[in-house]
Amino acid sequence: MPQTTTTVSLRVNGTPREVPVDNRRTLLDLLREALALTGTKKGCDHGQCGACTVLVDGRRELSCLRLAVSAAGAEVTTIEGVDGGLPEGGRLQDAFTENDALQCGYCTPGQICSALGMLAEADRGWPSVVSADVADDSQLRADLSTEEVRERMSGNLCRCGAYPRIVDAIRQVAGAAESEVAR
Repeated sequence: MPQTTTTVSLRVNGTPREVPVDNRRTLLDLLREALALTGTKKGCDHGQCGACTVLVDGRRELSCLRLAVSAAGAEVTTIEGVDGGLPEGGRLQDAFTENDALQCGYCTPGQICSALGMLAEADRGWPSVVSADVADDSQLRADLSTEEVRERMSGNLCRCGAYPRIVDAIRQVAGAAESEVAR
């Protein structure tokens, strides 16, 4: 009989966890059902909406598309862990509140995790498809234009249409010039 479960060891929000999982289970289902971390939302379950975005080893990932067994040994950060575990997590959550970027809030956990990953990508000099000069790796996060933030966050959908305020919140934390942030 084939093996159908594997015990996975990983760190979630800074805490070591060892969880037996069905080999077909996604990381999203592991987080929500086995670890009761329900802040990560199940949206489309096809990687199209971004509601399930978490940070895996500091990079943003769609947890509905990753098998839990493939996350063995990884450091996973969910929305429950961003405030205490990441320097800018609390600042970004505050910026979402200050800019009224929450609306219904269903997509917010994924938006915040994705934004943290996006800012880290910008810090590493990763260009987006709208970057004016993809060879210029000196772009500072403070230079992230509204167009850049929108493109970099395009994998996360908000059905309430809070996009302008989400972009404002991200640009506020990125250090974009106050006069450039639309109010």
